[in-house]
Parts: sequence; structure tokens; C-alpha cells
Amino acid sequence: MCGILFVEGKVKQDDFLTSFEKIHHRGPDMSRILENELGTFGFHRLAIMDVTEHGMQPFIDSDSMAVCNGEIYNELALKTMFPNYPFQGHSDCEVLIPMYEKLGIEMARYLDAEFAFVITDLKHKKVIAARDPIGIRPLFYGYQKDSKKIAFASEAKALIDLCDQVKPFPIGTIYDNGTFIKYYDITKTSKETITDEALIKSRIREKLTLGVQKRMMSDVPVGYLLSGGLDSSLVCAIAARSSDKPLTTFAIGMENDAIDLKYAAQVAAHLHSDHHEIIMSSSEVLKALPEVIRMLETYDITTIRASLGMYLLCKGIKERSDIKVLLSGEISDELFGYKYTDFAPSAQAFQLESEKRLRELYEYDVLRADRCIAAWSLEARVPFGDLDFVSTVLAIDPSMKLNTRKMGKYWLRAAFEEGNYLPESILWRDKAAFSDAVGHSMVDGLKAQAELLYSDEAFKEGIKRYKDVTPITKEALWYRDIFEGFYPDQSHWISAYWMPNASWDGCAVNDPSARVLSNYGLSGV
Repeated sequence: MCGILFVEGKVKQDDFLTSFEKIHHRGPDMSRILENELGTFGFHRLAIMDVTEHGMQPFIDSDSMAVCNGEIYNELALKTMFPNYPFQGHSDCEVLIPMYEKLGIEMARYLDAEFAFVITDLKHKKVIAARDPIGIRPLFYGYQKDSKKIAFASEAKALIDLCDQVKPFPIGTIYDNGTFIKYYDITKTSKETITDEALIKSRIREKLTLGVQKRMMSDVPVGYLLSGGLDSSLVCAIAARSSDKPLTTFAIGMENDAIDLKYAAQVAAHLHSDHHEIIMSSSEVLKALPEVIRMLETYDITTIRASLGMYLLCKGIKERSDIKVLLSGEISDELFGYKYTDFAPSAQAFQLESEKRLRELYEYDVLRADRCIAAWSLEARVPFGDLDFVSTVLAIDPSMKLNTRKMGKYWLRAAFEEGNYLPESILWRDKAAFSDAVGHSMVDGLKAQAELLYSDEAFKEGIKRYKDVTPITKEALWYRDIFEGFYPDQSHWISAYWMPNASWDGCAVNDPSARVLSNYGLSGV
């Protein structure tokens, strides 16, 4: 996890430094600013691969300069394409310059990676930038107030003073000197439909295992977020089988009614991990809220709720360990279904909803994972976001992904049923949302605080200030007011509140929590 800032053309040094400092948390190990005739690069480094000076960016050769916030998992295979290139170290991102010089903008199609990069091509007087197909690594862009030339940064806060309007860089897209070109649509990569049950299970097991193993590579200590739910537990179970030493795992819960801590402890005992519990209080949650919204750069209700526990968990990890890389369980729901997708009216509707959620992930769950972890100078890795794994799950016949067995994510569970990966009570445990599973008192306390802050009349008047993505509850208005205090007139950073599909029977609710759905059942107990 690193922080990048690039400003095309000339920029006042003080203005650049002020903006650059806003993302220092993303890479406190080393910082560097370099200029060339096309613009100014800033790079804050969190040293993960090749922690020596050779891994420091920008990477430079005679005609090109590049910065990248990313991990390139097929680095070794790619480097065989350039047997005579004078690589200075073993940083995975160093391969970008020879790739660009050989392949041009087609290079992005060859990357098995999560990334955001900027390259200047002095020979052709071009600026190139790109972002991974899911948007696991953040990137924003804007046009400078004076020169109207483009600028890029890892977080919007680094551009807010430099540019008139800041926008999320589109996922799966490469910018080529003024033109945005879609190079990869994650929802359109599957060329087959898988219907054989044994093949479904073997493919899921194989592809997810490879996805986890790739993300274990690191020259610094790696840790694992373990909620006790299916997704994070499977990541840990696979990693434990691929490691020659016990994993270091972390869980968090409210002090009075934590739900998931007991399940996380069961998984940790099963895997024999070095397990750590972090307890949070209602007062800590309320105190953290403004800073969480500032770091997230969002006002989305469910993102903020889920981020509060994750933010405080990562704070504890930073304070109590030397871990620098964390594997997490995001992106499973978008592929295999949420509680609300049990109400999907057809297989096609389920598939379209899954594709929609994947296209929007960069606004919600992967944004949460990135910002909560990067806020404490740590790096997030998301095995369920492995491109090969995602493509495989999308290829499964949609009718087979519908919840017809009264157990969501059936095929993910069934894929790991053999081999004692997890206790049966965990593998077949009903889903609970993370913001509920840390303890119902967290969300209940937030709602209660919002009721104290806004009378019914104040709420009616308050929502009139926001014509776009209008707050739907007092809690939502509270978050929006805090957001606007940090980032006025930037509500376009998200397209809508994350909510169940209101057009489906049973999903027309005014709260994003699965707790309000009729099928929540035994989830979260």
C-alpha cells in the first residue's frame, strides 16, 4: 500500500507538498518527489516487496518514469519477457516500465494484479495511467484549477485543493494522454457456463487457494483479519495450509455483545493460529466516527458502519504488532450472494445484480478495506478479488447460485466441505453482516445518537440541503453532514447508497442492514 500523486505540467512546490502530505499515512517508510518535463511525481512508500532502496519509486529509465500502488502477482512470469532489462531489485512493480516500452497501453491486459499506476513517456510526450479491473487499489483524477491539466492521486483528499472537481478513476480503464480506454470488464470475461457440480466445487477450491497463496507473498510480516464468518475463515484456513508457521489472526467486537468473537476463537483454535482479540466500546466508536468518514471519503451508511470496527481493529493491529500486510475476506458476497439476494426473482436477476455489485465495489467494500487498513499504514489484500477466481464464479450457471437450499453461498461452502478446512459449525453457519456481528449495540448506538442530534423537524429541514443521494434516515443525515464538512460539494464520489434491490419483493427497506430482512433468521447470533 503506497500513496501516489502526479500533477501534469508545472505546479507550485508548496501546493504540491501540501496535497502530497495528506496521503502520507499510505506510505510512511520513505517519500520522494521527482520532476520531469511532463509533470511532478510524489511517492509515499510502504515497503512490502524489496524493502531496500532498489524498491523505491518512481522507477526511471531514459524515456519513462513510473509510480505504482499495487501488487503484481505474475511478476516473475512477466519478467521472463525481458531477459536483458537491467532490473535493479526484486520489486514486483519494476516490471511496469519495460512492459510499457514493449506493449504500450496493451500492457494492462497482461497484469494479474491489483494496481493503480501513472507513467510518463518522454519520448512520445504522453501521460499514461491505469487502475485494476475491480478497483481494489484506489485512484482519483481531476483537472487543475489554473492549467486545466490532469492530476492523479491515491485518495481524493490529495486533489481537493488542486482541482476544480475530483472524480474516481474508472475501474479496468487506462488513460492515454487525454483518452480513457476500457481494457477489461470483469463482468464480461467468462466464456463458458459451468453446470457440473463436481467441477464447480473443484474450480472454486483450486482458484481461491491460488488467490490466497499469491497474496501471501511479502518481505514483511503478514496478518489475517478473522471475523469468524465464512469468508475470512476460509481465507485463513487456506493460508494455514500454505504456511510453514502459525498464522497471526485478529478479531474485534463490542465490549458487551460481541457476536463474532466466539466464532473467530473457534476458527483460531482449529487452525492453531496466534490469535488476538480487540475490544471496542461505544465511546470509541463515536469518537472515531468523524475521522473514519474523513479517511473513507464517503457518506454511505453501510460502508461507514462496517468501517468503524475495521478501522479500530487495524488501529489495534498497528499498535500491538509488527504486521504490515493484512488479508481480508471482501468480495465473496458480490459473487455468491447477500442475504437480500435470496429474494432474487430469477437466475438472470441474480446474475445481473452480482455484476452490478462488482462494477460498484470500488465505491463500497473495497474502498472500506483500503482506507481502514491504509489509515494505519498497512496494506490490504483481498483473495476473493483474484481475477481468475472472479471469472470462474461468474461462469457458474446462475440458476445454481440461487439459494434453493436455505443456505446462502452453498457452493463456496461445499467446495471446502472435504478436508477439514473448518469446523462444520463454522462452514455451515448462517451469514451475519460484519457491522452487526461486532455487536448489535454498535449500530443501535449510532442510531440512538442520531436521534439525539436531530429532531424530526430538523431531519425534514436537513435533508433539503442534499438534492442528490438524499439522506434517508437521521443516521444518514449525520454522516452526510460530517462528510460535507470535510468535502463540500463532492457527493458524486458515490452514485447511491448501498441498499438491497428495492424492486424485489421483500427488499424495499430503509436500512441497509440484513437485520431488517425477513430471512435474517439465526444470522448474527
